[in-house]
Amino acid sequence: MFFGRVRSHFFFRGLIPFWCLLKFYTAIDELGDLERLVLVLEYLPDEELMQKLERERGHGRNDYPVRAVWNSILAGVVFQHTSVESLRRELKRNAQLRELCGFDPVLGEDAVPPSYVYSRILVKLMLHAGEVEKIFTRLVDEISTLLPDFGRVLALDSKAIHSLARGKKRDEEEKVPKPDGRRDTDADFGKKTYRGRRKDGTLWEKVVSWFGYKLHLIVDAVYELPVGFTVTRASASDVKEGHKLIERVAEQNPEIIERCETLVADKGYDDSKLIMKLWDEYQIKPVIDIRNLWRDGEETRLVTGKENIVYDYCGTVYCHCPETNKRREMAFGGFEKDRGTLKYRCPARHYGVKCRGMEQCSATGGVRIPLAEDRRVFTPLARSSYKWKTTYKKRTAVERVNARLDEVYGFEKHFIRGLKKIKLRCALALMVMLAMAVGRLRQKQGINLRSLV
Repeated sequence: MFFGRVRSHFFFRGLIPFWCLLKFYTAIDELGDLERLVLVLEYLPDEELMQKLERERGHGRNDYPVRAVWNSILAGVVFQHTSVESLRRELKRNAQLRELCGFDPVLGEDAVPPSYVYSRILVKLMLHAGEVEKIFTRLVDEISTLLPDFGRVLALDSKAIHSLARGKKRDEEEKVPKPDGRRDTDADFGKKTYRGRRKDGTLWEKVVSWFGYKLHLIVDAVYELPVGFTVTRASASDVKEGHKLIERVAEQNPEIIERCETLVADKGYDDSKLIMKLWDEYQIKPVIDIRNLWRDGEETRLVTGKENIVYDYCGTVYCHCPETNKRREMAFGGFEKDRGTLKYRCPARHYGVKCRGMEQCSATGGVRIPLAEDRRVFTPLARSSYKWKTTYKKRTAVERVNARLDEVYGFEKHFIRGLKKIKLRCALALMVMLAMAVGRLRQKQGINLRSLV
């Protein structure tokens, strides 16, 4: 794909002789750091978008070809340029980079577009946001074809994207301020509250707030590659966007949802409707941390129809000895999909402990607890099981993807203002991430699947 672009732009238009073209292809083998850009340009399925933009240009002036400008925008993402001016300086300095992007080598530095050209094409790309997202969807399909187990374990989380711009003035809260290029009129304030318990039993709380936006992301928890995303204002609800994002992935990449076995998320997504949707509609086991919503100091609740079987808000099931009233944790015996029940075994029989009331206990042979007992507490993968704990640890995959977006793709310090612009920038970063992975897989470099550098 990439070499086709170079050939059509230089050779068939008669801009350089054939021997220069051969020399150029020989230099491809010694690209060094530019090899990363070659991977992205070669494996990014952007032909449909390019044809649409070229048709819109029609027979107008073509001083700065659409494909070359688009390739240079991708180069800015790959080589971590924080602004258009930074990218333009590098293009003027680096002749090899200009040639890779598709600019006319005869013009030299004059081939580099001025700033207004980038402004105009970015506006065009925002108008064609649907086509840009189609590229992302095609890359996800390509990855799922190359990796048969891609999407088996998914992780869901949101990421704060800070805006360095100023917000609305106080006297403009009731009005609709016009964008002036200085203030970010789309961004707002978001807040996350973290709570926990120290070893000494005391409670702690930490509140984090920011001004900007929020990236909602579903990633493969094994390969740490994006599967779906949305971008909202910072105040948007994680749970509501989680519902929309899962439905969006199911619509755009249904094979991923069919393949998925578990979805992992933190307690910010602890929602009965979300848990029920994952299992009832998509047969995906939710592994979502739970919040303690029980009031009045309630520690345990009695299982319906059982005299001495109780459970806590974390889903751990206990039995009380009929004689001594001693409480013991019951052993998890598995999930019965056909019945929709969780099996728990008698601790005396399973662990070999002595129980004086064993003969009188109704749970000697074990008990079955239906998921309908409490859909938040009881999930197909029992919260008290060892597998739940090991699966939940995979949630950190989405945190590592978020860290790469900050440190490698430039979201830790950016100068983007406006919801449409931040959506486009997020889409470009995630597309480059996937295109790089496709290129690595195609060239049998799977060991560097997630590496941009």
